[in-house]
Amino acid sequence: MLSVTDSQKIGIGLTGFGAFFLFIGMIFFFDRVLLAFGNLLFISGLSFIIGLQRTFNFFFQKHKIKSSGFFFAGILIVLFGWPLIGMLVETYGFFLLFSGFFPVIINFLRRLPIIGNILAIPVINKLCEKLEGQSSMV
Repeated sequence: MLSVTDSQKIGIGLTGFGAFFLFIGMIFFFDRVLLAFGNLLFISGLSFIIGLQRTFNFFFQKHKIKSSGFFFAGILIVLFGWPLIGMLVETYGFFLLFSGFFPVIINFLRRLPIIGNILAIPVINKLCEKLEGQSSMV
């Protein structure tokens, strides 16, 4: 059994609320305050889950500087008042940052009962294989 510390539990909650506020901010036509709050909660939750030093090391590795730059620039653009452009820039940086995790996520989702059947549909299966192939090249 994998043990989860109290700070990691807090981090999971913060990250979940961050994703929720980002989603609600996009639903409400890119509300700047909700998006900024979601970004703040997401990054602080990540820091609680893996620790401050590991979070810093994750974002500022040499080969991830470009993607981290896009991610944080998107957050700043949202804070300066252009939420749609900021979220596009941030999403691009997010996919560059976390593309190495796509194969793990897709393999996990394929094992789930209902979602695994949906991912087995030929069109979706090709898209998943393309995502897995591209992320292994990064």
